[in-house]
Amino acid sequence: MKRSDFNYLLPPQLIAQHPLSERSASRLLVLDGAKGAVRHQRFYELPDFLNSNDLLVFNDTRVIPARLWGQKVTGGKVEILIERLTGSHTAVAHIRASKSPRAGSVIHLCETAECDPGPFQLAVTGREGDLFCVSCEGSTALADILRHIGHMPLPPYIEREDDSADQDRYQTVYAAREGAVAAPTAGLHFTEDLLAQIDALGVRRVAVTLHVGAGTFQPVREEDIERHVMHSEFVELSEVVCAAVRETRARGGRVIAVGTTAVRSLESASMATGEIQPFVGDTNIFIYPGYRFHSVDAIVTNFHLPESTLLMLVSAFAGRETIMAAYLKAIEEEYRFFSYGDAMFITSEQKDQS
Repeated sequence: MKRSDFNYLLPPQLIAQHPLSERSASRLLVLDGAKGAVRHQRFYELPDFLNSNDLLVFNDTRVIPARLWGQKVTGGKVEILIERLTGSHTAVAHIRASKSPRAGSVIHLCETAECDPGPFQLAVTGREGDLFCVSCEGSTALADILRHIGHMPLPPYIEREDDSADQDRYQTVYAAREGAVAAPTAGLHFTEDLLAQIDALGVRRVAVTLHVGAGTFQPVREEDIERHVMHSEFVELSEVVCAAVRETRARGGRVIAVGTTAVRSLESASMATGEIQPFVGDTNIFIYPGYRFHSVDAIVTNFHLPESTLLMLVSAFAGRETIMAAYLKAIEEEYRFFSYGDAMFITSEQKDQS
């Protein structure tokens, strides 16, 4: 298929720049993937579409304050986005500057973009593809430096600086394991009260971990999407999750993935044999139309960027034409799009019974 098959025109004013005051007040477009039927609800009504046989699979990753500002010795300003920590004092990162720093360069870190250098600094030690290897000296670990002066890594389509509210709102209420540099945004709509309502229905909840990387915003540059090189992200999925998936499907329940990261985790753990197995390691699974799902029966997800791999994933689940028609309806109804925007609940008849 072609990248352009997944393009759509989105009015800029529909890109959510701030979260709503209440997480679960977001709108919820309920899409029957088999019939293409659409219903317009609110996210707090999600329990109305669940039953006691269902299993919800969440991604419990926690976003780290991975954006840093810095200044070169020459005075040039630098923006750093940590992609992943590789040790207590080391990481690989994206670095944006007027001129790329060389190995051996020192960057003095600042609390804000205005850059008044403080006591912390990073040394550039080399390259790893498009990423820079960096390290900090002294007794303070890099993770502690991030907690002290790091900023929440808001996506590039949010055209403002992060503020204190983002420390809480760009994080799910169930976030547990630090490592992501982008939020699993479908989970941002859940509140403790909503989770309690879901529990009261008898719906089971389990968690996987996928540390979302900045590669999630990487555009598809090839017109032939099969030539796209997918980024890798770390996944950990336990036998507890596998057993819950098997038990749910055996009793006729649905496995509902909360977010495309949960989808990618479950399907990565099912690729080898078609039967879900524990999985720990990196995945670069690329799901696009024609893919046969093994472990997912429904998806809670936000709206995704045009021509993105995530839009291709949900198109594989419910059909490209069905998804694109639903997106056009969402635009007509002025839904809010992307990370701080509204959500979808997508069901499908596609189910691997092997």
